[in-house]
Amino acid sequence: MTVDAAHPTPPLPDHQPDRGPGTPRDLRALFTPNAVAVVGASNDTSKWGNWISVQALRMREHRPVFLVNRRGEPVLGRPVYPSMAALPQQVDLAVIAVPAAGFEAAVDDALGAGAKAIVAITAGFAETGQEGREVQTRLTERVRAAGAVLLGPNCLGVLDSSSELYLSSNPLPPGPVGLISQSGNMALELSRILAERGLGVSRFASLGNQADLTVADLIRAYTVHPETELIAVYSEDFGDGRDFVAAAAEANAVGKPVVLLTIGASAASVRGAQSHTGALASDSSVIDAACRAGGIDRVASPRQMAGLLESLHLFGAAPARRTAVLADGGGHASVASDLAEAHGLTVPEFSAELAADLRAELIPSAGVGNPVDLAGAGEQDITSFSRTLRVLLDAPEVESVLVTGYFGGYGEYGPELAAAELAAAAEMGDLVRHRAKPVAVHTMYHQSPAAEELQRLGVPVFRAVEEAARSLGMLAGHAPVAPAIRELPAPAALVTDDGYWTARQLMRAAGVEFPAARLVGGPDEAVEAARAIGGPVVVKALGLLHKSDAGGVALGLSTPEAVRAAVVDMADRLNPPGYCVEAMADLSEGVELIVGVRQDPRFGPVAMVGLGGITTEVLRDVTFGLAPLSPAAARRLLDELQAKALLYGVRGRPAVDLDAVSRTVAAITEAAAAHPEIADLEVNPLLATPHGCLGLDARIVLD
Repeated sequence: MTVDAAHPTPPLPDHQPDRGPGTPRDLRALFTPNAVAVVGASNDTSKWGNWISVQALRMREHRPVFLVNRRGEPVLGRPVYPSMAALPQQVDLAVIAVPAAGFEAAVDDALGAGAKAIVAITAGFAETGQEGREVQTRLTERVRAAGAVLLGPNCLGVLDSSSELYLSSNPLPPGPVGLISQSGNMALELSRILAERGLGVSRFASLGNQADLTVADLIRAYTVHPETELIAVYSEDFGDGRDFVAAAAEANAVGKPVVLLTIGASAASVRGAQSHTGALASDSSVIDAACRAGGIDRVASPRQMAGLLESLHLFGAAPARRTAVLADGGGHASVASDLAEAHGLTVPEFSAELAADLRAELIPSAGVGNPVDLAGAGEQDITSFSRTLRVLLDAPEVESVLVTGYFGGYGEYGPELAAAELAAAAEMGDLVRHRAKPVAVHTMYHQSPAAEELQRLGVPVFRAVEEAARSLGMLAGHAPVAPAIRELPAPAALVTDDGYWTARQLMRAAGVEFPAARLVGGPDEAVEAARAIGGPVVVKALGLLHKSDAGGVALGLSTPEAVRAAVVDMADRLNPPGYCVEAMADLSEGVELIVGVRQDPRFGPVAMVGLGGITTEVLRDVTFGLAPLSPAAARRLLDELQAKALLYGVRGRPAVDLDAVSRTVAAITEAAAAHPEIADLEVNPLLATPHGCLGLDARIVLD
């Protein structure tokens, strides 16, 4: 084959040293290779080797494309080489689409010929079980030892619109979105929806099994890619989850939002949890915590993802919370207002000044308080839409506008009104472009010329009002600056005992205050300990994970007789190895909280803060964050609780010392993060008072 393109990038190093998490990988060979070889090229239109070859041959004007097939017969009318070793030049990138039985030999051939990147279309490895995982690990180590990178295996391919690289099974429209997907079909569906919204793909990489290159590696490559403005990720597995979060935070820091679609909305993965933290932490809650830490926007469907990407592309991080609803009918106005607030927007009543400005533009029967109801003005004067939109966009009290109803359908009444409606759409598009405030339009006629004109001019148009409201709501919830993810502390001395006293002492060493207490072995020692402590005491049986559920806690014991009776009763029923006698805390001015940390296999220590005591699993008012938390991050979690008003004082009760509580929560999470051998750690309740906070119980579960 004639070499008809020059090497577009500097020479690649012969060997890439091992790199830790957070270090960008050199992916020039993957996205801007000097030449490409398709291994397993085929004339069979039912095979990947055919689909990839068809796409690869589209880029022959930009780089050499070599087709490799061990039989050596021509493919798609092009000459074929029996192996990469037989190619006339060194090739940076090899796409391998051969059966699993021949994959290992194909990898060896590619590495031996000097390939620096391998895209493994071939399936049949880790996804098939332990034997396949072992083969995959062995091959990955071989690729890394050669200083190369591996995408996949079991993936759909790779594409870079800016370098004219076409190595996926299907063509994708070019545009500003960097797409990373673990599912090939999900990527194809999203690309179709993006095309409907006037967007396309700058880069695409199919994750597959993530044997070598991870979602974090690809995010970092997209972050430094000038043509990528937004990053869309569909992933079911994050590998090193904290590295994924860090990479997303890096992308956000340079103005490239990361939008994530993933699974994990159920708690099935934490069945059998032995603590409140484990029982309340689902895959979804942990992923939400990771998204908050990385400034990642999480969506629930491909269509939601496309809507948010479009809004971010058009409006960036513009504020959108305070919304004006503009409709041409009372029903649409009311439904849109309800949906706007359901999606986190507010539809506040307009000021008298803004209402007067609107009244000057509209017929007397129009509603001008928010929502704005044109009340039939559309067919009388179609320019009322653009005039009203101008007033709303110019008003400082309005951050975004949700347009809903019949606009786009007036043109069906005749050619004169059709032309006027099209002109109104052009004026509306011009207003949105120059005012730079977010606008979303819902119309029953989303395929009309006027609707298409709005979309062409950069005004998002939706076929359902709930989609338009959700799009603005997600934009309003977008965090423009990602908070920094804190590094894990150095591991502390190993904890080998999961007893209550060990947990209590561990927390005290971290700075958490507890009531005075003593360990005792029987009734006589318990009575003596209660006398030394003074006042009402609590007796707790040791050796039980859930002491209260088992009847292993006796509260408010004020006399020696009561203390003795409690210990004798627990000895008869539970036969514990010992007891803890503690001073009884005054609960009258306090709020009981729970603070827990659970080790997640992907994201490491995850902190939970919520209402504690006996209400924890009943009310389930909890929120999560990646541990360790700073005091400021702990304060943000406390402010996310539905019952946060209790902390600020209600019905005559004083406010708690939130600074002290935030410092204590941070200290608990710091200590837990330093002990990866502890699967679950809880302080429950943590009594928050106006004078500080007090730990009343603690437990640990070892991994």
